[in-house]
Amino acid sequence: MRKMVIDHDDADDLTQEVFIKIHKYIDGFREDSQLFTWIYRIATNECLSHLNKKKKRFFLSLEDVGEQLSAKLDSSMDIDGDEIQKRLQKAILKLPDKQRLVFNMKYFDDLPYEAIADITKTSVGALKASFHHAVKKIESFLAE
Repeated sequence: MRKMVIDHDDADDLTQEVFIKIHKYIDGFREDSQLFTWIYRIATNECLSHLNKKKKRFFLSLEDVGEQLSAKLDSSMDIDGDEIQKRLQKAILKLPDKQRLVFNMKYFDDLPYEAIADITKTSVGALKASFHHAVKKIESFLAE
């Protein structure tokens, strides 16, 4: 969640919301998928919902939200890493939300495409294309 929303406080709040939802809806878990997938889907939806609310609340474009999150990367004491890691994170922030989500799941969490497909309710082919486009955009940004 932190990789998606960047802000430490927002990630903490969202984590609490996810655990509340898990507790509230655990009886409705149908075991169609793994528990991990179900929880990850809840967390993913919370992150995407949070980012959309932030855009609407402040009438921000995707680029403006990316700029705000990028500024948080530079100023936050909670974010570790050298310049290369921060540059990679800034490149990832330039991606559309869903591409960023797929990239984070595949690159950082090393999830197989099938698990990502279950979580995002997207086809494996679309995920592979999305990851490929994300990688190309990141490479382009880092080459600048």
